[in-house]
Amino acid sequence: MPSSSNSEIPPFLDLFDSPKLMASPAQVERSVSYNEHRPRKPPPDLPSLLLHGRIVYIGMPLVPAVTELVIAELMYLQWMDPKQPIYLYINSTGTTRDDGETVGMESEGFAIYDAMMQLKNEIQTVAVGAAIGQACLLLAAGKKGRRFMMPHSKAMIQQPRVPSSGQMPASDVLIRAKEVITNRDTLVKLLAKHTGNSVEEVSKVMRRPFYMDSMKAQEFGVIDKILWRGQEQIMDDAASPEEWDRKAGIRVVEGI
Repeated sequence: MPSSSNSEIPPFLDLFDSPKLMASPAQVERSVSYNEHRPRKPPPDLPSLLLHGRIVYIGMPLVPAVTELVIAELMYLQWMDPKQPIYLYINSTGTTRDDGETVGMESEGFAIYDAMMQLKNEIQTVAVGAAIGQACLLLAAGKKGRRFMMPHSKAMIQQPRVPSSGQMPASDVLIRAKEVITNRDTLVKLLAKHTGNSVEEVSKVMRRPFYMDSMKAQEFGVIDKILWRGQEQIMDDAASPEEWDRKAGIRVVEGI
């Protein structure tokens, strides 16, 4: 299990204290406590090692294969221990690429969201890189007070895009367009719920792609805290403006 001297932040990937490799699911017997599991051989891949730290990493657009893996990992971690938190790291452009081209159905993001809502575990979310579209919803859907963002990450919300219609009949294009509008309304309601903004405000900013840096995302309610290692200690050690003036020999004259 990852450990950190500060329980207010999720575990970083490089803060493992002598991690023990994890066996594949078929070789691990269920126990009351997650810590009682003992590996029998090294894991076959990196995701298995991350699972030992209860970390799920979304590092690709939300295509069906990614959705399948993420939901399976969430369900597996709940089966292992329904009381320990799950750490969801996000670096994804959602169901579109950064240039706006659609790569997956909106249902992919909603599927992961519904799985998160059904789990008994507390889910802490961390944005590393980008959380765009549906990925931004997953970031905002984490446990209130436990939604984080790296200092130079970005978040963006936008309206769902109509998939390429090709040689589709006009009536079918209209059906697809209506479905996209339905998905947009659902996305707006969910973002409003998790960010604390009104439906009207979210709908207004979503008329065009709405980019947010970490500070703007915090103001908008997508996250609760910006992660910067050592930031809190640096701020605690920093002298106040009055202290700087006193040490520099500057005197403030009243009435000027």
